[in-house]
Amino acid sequence: MAQASEKHDNPVRIAVIDYGMGNLRSVCKALEHEGARARVVTDPAVLAGFDGVVFPGQGGLGDCVASLEAGGMAEALKAWIRDDRPYLGVCLGLQALFGFSEEGETPGLDLFPGKVLRFRLPPGFKIPHMGWNEARSCQPACPLIRGLRPSGEQFYFVHSYYVVPEDPSLTLFETDYGGPFVSGIARGNCFATQFHPEKSQEQGLRLYRNFVSLTEKIRT
Repeated sequence: MAQASEKHDNPVRIAVIDYGMGNLRSVCKALEHEGARARVVTDPAVLAGFDGVVFPGQGGLGDCVASLEAGGMAEALKAWIRDDRPYLGVCLGLQALFGFSEEGETPGLDLFPGKVLRFRLPPGFKIPHMGWNEARSCQPACPLIRGLRPSGEQFYFVHSYYVVPEDPSLTLFETDYGGPFVSGIARGNCFATQFHPEKSQEQGLRLYRNFVSLTEKIRT
């Protein structure tokens, strides 16, 4: 009980990045449910006062990256991730990490080599890929997936594009939709998922819980 009280008295501070579009309220509520103090952030100058960053994005990647660059957040996020500080990207927060996207021929933040491609699917598969689907874990020792089964866990997806990392060791999750694709990555303390944990019930909350926990351990 003493440990729980200590966490309550001094919760980790998580910056939730706002670039103009994103499921910010649901993400903040999920993080706060898991014991964090979440705050929506638009000013890169304040990031130094936080323990972790969550970047949820939806909509078009071109508008997302342009907004990040215009406000100085792009360079701040690059520095944050290169310093190996806790980062969790969601949907566009995953896609923005790579060098190039077919969506509008858009350059990304180029933190990891790779591309973002539009689905080219067999007959019978609709775009966007929307709804519940399995995400199989590919890094069983990753702290973000502690307490989750290596296969059989279902998460909620809404997307028309998917990431193709050049380095296969980045892959944290893999999902099938007309063929396998990478649905999550992990490298050091940088994590990102194509699916939306805040829309994925208990298994999604488990990811946020694990992110808050690992952020707390790094802070201490």
